[in-house]
Amino acid sequence: MSANKTLVPVLLSLALIGCMPGKQPTVVSASPQPSVQQTAPVPGVMLPDFSSLVAKEGSAVVNISSTRIVRDSDQSPQDGQDNNDPFFDFFHRFMPNPPQPPREYQSKSLGSGFIISHDGYILTNAHVIDDSDEVTVKLTDKREFRAKVVGSDKNADIAVLKIKAKDLPIVPIGDPSRLKVGEWVLAIGSPFGFDNSVTAGIVSAKGRNLPDENYVPFIQTDVPINPGNSGGPLFNMKGEVVGINSQIYSRTGGYMGLSFAIPIDVAMNIGNQLRENGKVSRGRLGVEIQELNQDLAKSFGMPDANGALVATVEKGSPAEKAGIRPGDVIIQFNGKPVNSSTELPALVGATKPGSHVKVKIWRNGSAQEVEVLIGELQSATPPQEKPHKRMHINRIGLATRDLTTDEKKAAGTDHGIVVVKVQGALLETQLAEGDIILALNHTEVDSTEQFNDLLSQIPRGRTVALLVKRGGNSVYIPIRVN
Repeated sequence: MSANKTLVPVLLSLALIGCMPGKQPTVVSASPQPSVQQTAPVPGVMLPDFSSLVAKEGSAVVNISSTRIVRDSDQSPQDGQDNNDPFFDFFHRFMPNPPQPPREYQSKSLGSGFIISHDGYILTNAHVIDDSDEVTVKLTDKREFRAKVVGSDKNADIAVLKIKAKDLPIVPIGDPSRLKVGEWVLAIGSPFGFDNSVTAGIVSAKGRNLPDENYVPFIQTDVPINPGNSGGPLFNMKGEVVGINSQIYSRTGGYMGLSFAIPIDVAMNIGNQLRENGKVSRGRLGVEIQELNQDLAKSFGMPDANGALVATVEKGSPAEKAGIRPGDVIIQFNGKPVNSSTELPALVGATKPGSHVKVKIWRNGSAQEVEVLIGELQSATPPQEKPHKRMHINRIGLATRDLTTDEKKAAGTDHGIVVVKVQGALLETQLAEGDIILALNHTEVDSTEQFNDLLSQIPRGRTVALLVKRGGNSVYIPIRVN
């Protein structure tokens, strides 16, 4: 024990009744007499014992070591030399530095994984084996295997490995939808290279969406997770894997009480696609969405602020073909409620391309249902163009001008006006110079004159929603008309 730590003893205090000198023990009569009612003892809180779980399932958890060969051809004269050498400066100044051959060295990283088939298929995180030249899997019985990367999906951070072995222990797969917030869960992994370390905690939240992670509804826990735990299993108390430990929230690089796991059903779906096809297919709707707030919901006449607000619909997309329009609020997708915009990408992405899906939307004060033929997600980069500036003023202090034909083409729109200046109360909003206003509520804006005319019809104090395009993105912004 270090010198700066102190053991604090816990003293057990015992009360001895009726044993003082000169005192007789109190006699309790067996006859019925008035007495103080005894309170039933409160049962002690029993913490779970994970030992049997670990003994049974721990052998299916593996340590993963990935090696990458780094070639360094950019060597400085100081490489391999002592700057304090008195001859260093002389040779550095007056002797040409002979060309050095590129150096090679190994960069290693450690992670975890778990076996899902008796013949050697293993699940882990994609970031554990990214850009690796060699992957080694070590079992709890000390056997080591060189692993083949079957497939990897960076969008969901899932990878599948294969080792040549038979009759391997496997983990049972659980159902994350049955997890309850507050129940105990356990992680097994290799934090900082310490093989088969066990940590436990509780489920803190479910369906958590993280920045830049659009396709995974994470399980949040307070299980201590550190570098090296990545890719390891998260068990429930039945000994079933319910997630893959993937990320932590940290300001120090170490555990700070917030850990995130990929639900095992999401991981298994992706893993099966990687095993069968070598790639992952995701559904595509073809909309840009934004979060709905109370002001926007009120302007659309909605009873609450649940849903994903459609800001833009791509031309020729499945959404456009189904009749979905900007200003619609998607409140249900394929029978599942959409409470926020962050939930929709995971639902759409998990849908098989070519599927017919019912989508419930809120439009013009009521709920409607449309059927969408889901497409397949393809990467695309939307065009970006910054328009020129010219001055026009309207009743709310917003300076705008009409878009030229070339500007409309560059922005990928056939209508809209551009914001030239924001002043007055609008300085407190999200509007900025260069934004393109596409619509006011559900009415498309074709010119500054039309926009100002629409504004003149809005009663004072009413909140309206402006559909604004900025670069390749479109969002609705609530504006109070004074």
